Amino acid sequence: MTKQKAFSGIKVWSMAWIGVGPITARYLADNGAQVIRMDSSNHPDLLRGAPPFKGDKPSLNNSMFFGDFNCSKLSLGLNMKEPEAQEIAFEMAQWADVVLESFTPGTMAKWGLSYNDLSKKNPGLVMLSTCMQGQTGPRAAYPGYGNIMASMSGFYEVTGWPDRDPVSVYGAYTDFIAPRFTTMALIAALDHKRRTGEGQYIDVSQYEASLQFFGPEFLDYEVNDVVATRHGNHHPTLCPHNVYPCLGEENWIAISVEDDQQWAALKEAMDNPPWALNPDFDTSAGRKSKESFIDDQLALWTAQGNANDLFQRLQPNVAAGRVNPADALYEDPQIEHRDYFQTVSHTVMGDVVLNGAQANFSNLDNHPTKAPPCVGEDSVDVLKECLGMSDADIAVLIEKNVVQVHIE
Repeated sequence: MTKQKAFSGIKVWSMAWIGVGPITARYLADNGAQVIRMDSSNHPDLLRGAPPFKGDKPSLNNSMFFGDFNCSKLSLGLNMKEPEAQEIAFEMAQWADVVLESFTPGTMAKWGLSYNDLSKKNPGLVMLSTCMQGQTGPRAAYPGYGNIMASMSGFYEVTGWPDRDPVSVYGAYTDFIAPRFTTMALIAALDHKRRTGEGQYIDVSQYEASLQFFGPEFLDYEVNDVVATRHGNHHPTLCPHNVYPCLGEENWIAISVEDDQQWAALKEAMDNPPWALNPDFDTSAGRKSKESFIDDQLALWTAQGNANDLFQRLQPNVAAGRVNPADALYEDPQIEHRDYFQTVSHTVMGDVVLNGAQANFSNLDNHPTKAPPCVGEDSVDVLKECLGMSDADIAVLIEKNVVQVHIE
């Protein structure tokens, strides 16, 4: 039986770039929405210039970073410096059910593409704007990327060791948090439209979305006046809770003992060494009181073993996992079993392997339908099928560099 796509029939005009907007649009696209992203060769999406590049050859159409965020979409190349391109963007918004954009607040209004402008002719339109700190407020126009937001949101303050400076978390961290909220907001708005026919404007602050990940820390401050800070790899109550060295260079295993039963299982896995038989260690409080000692002894034990062997030895009785490098993920039997990575055929890169779906539905297909597009790869088809333009009119727009197309 052929599985259906959850958002089949939904039309999306995405004027978003870099992270949050494109990731959000990919969720919709993988689930069947027809997503057309605005591209430009004179002002390209910054991720098109970001490594890694296939074959280590930089070009706008060779970025694996961009590719991972933009599967299942079509590309319409527009030179937004031209008024005619702005008019095409307006007409695409009239065609669409959903408009996504991630420009600096005020940019869309300058082009005549604000929600008020677009919804006059398309009252059922759902539009989502995503930027660093929202469309209003004293810092609405402040520029930045997810790494700046990760700092402002408090993630750097709690990352690292208490006797050292704050440490940055990976990349533009909040770019990977906000799409979970933007996608749910869009689904809620589409459901509202389905029931009432009403469109809606959604203003998402990446800053505020990311603060949702600090609920327990905010509560601890409000109730106990405790300000969260760096604790290294340790946990407030669990012990041991750390990353330990294994045989070989840069091989590690994470171990987290959740309760006294897991501590007993860990002792048994270690063949009950004398140091671990101290009865004080049979309670969480006792272990926490000697945490550094336990970490040192446990590290001596793990250093004699292979990370994969220790992982198999400890699980499922002790929470543990190898610290995987990227190449190990491609070979992981659990990921292979669930067919997570997906191979798609790209116009320039050829066959590439990209992230697949994060959840499997019994009766729905949510895997990528096509490779990410090259700049303007679908411009002609989009203008003909979505806006009803003739070949002659499109040719003129291409000649005037209003519309941009991919040239092999």
